[in-house]
Amino acid sequence: MSQVTLLSWNVNGIRAVHKKGFLEWLAQANPDIVGLQETRAEAHQLPAELARPAGYHTWWNSAKQKKGYSGTALFSKIEPLSVQFGLGIAEFDQEGRTIIAEYPQFVLLNCYFPNGSRDHSRVPFKMAFYDAFLARCDAFRAQGRPVVFCGDVNTSHREIDLANPKSNQNTTGFLPEERAWLDKVIEAGYIDTFRYLHPELPGQYTWWSVVTRARERNVGWRLDYFFVSPELLPQLHNAFILPDVTGSDHCPVGLQLRF
Repeated sequence: MSQVTLLSWNVNGIRAVHKKGFLEWLAQANPDIVGLQETRAEAHQLPAELARPAGYHTWWNSAKQKKGYSGTALFSKIEPLSVQFGLGIAEFDQEGRTIIAEYPQFVLLNCYFPNGSRDHSRVPFKMAFYDAFLARCDAFRAQGRPVVFCGDVNTSHREIDLANPKSNQNTTGFLPEERAWLDKVIEAGYIDTFRYLHPELPGQYTWWSVVTRARERNVGWRLDYFFVSPELLPQLHNAFILPDVTGSDHCPVGLQLRF
């Protein structure tokens, strides 16, 4: 039996987190696969040891027009069968939000989902992106390929997933339509691995406002997830949050599968 450990982290700028000990953390955590979001850099802008850490194959997907915005990266000790950038839809692929890697046992989609914007101006774009993303996952499943998807989904699903649900009913990240999409994901059979294993555990967050120093008081939101398609449920060994890992306004989340 082999165990695969996957981590996902919105680093809020790879160059910034690099200065705060990212490579030391990576060496210590030692995941088989790590998906990064909000990298805000292109590979050629980075020192070699960061662009290609020892022992990992790496892929960087950066925003096309807006430099220093969005972006994702994938580090993998296991060489995937194939890697592709984006969902195959031009309007959603300009911001470097998605990396898809096919492994023998599953397809991994590492994604930095759009933020709806404080004035809700990007909520329609976010919802359209959500639907296109789910369609892509469903297409893999229709081909008989189990799916793992991870990343900063930018929405808390249930009231237990954020510290102040009542006062955030009209805040993007907890709008009814955003939460309804996560309902749809669950209804389609995908499993929120952390909540599957810890259904009623409160106070479990992955993002805290830096402005209000909310992390010190654990006033946060669970915005970062690992979902698996139901075919992988027998392989689910563990799902966890690493709130003590600092360097970003998000913390890493993890998944362990046993094959």
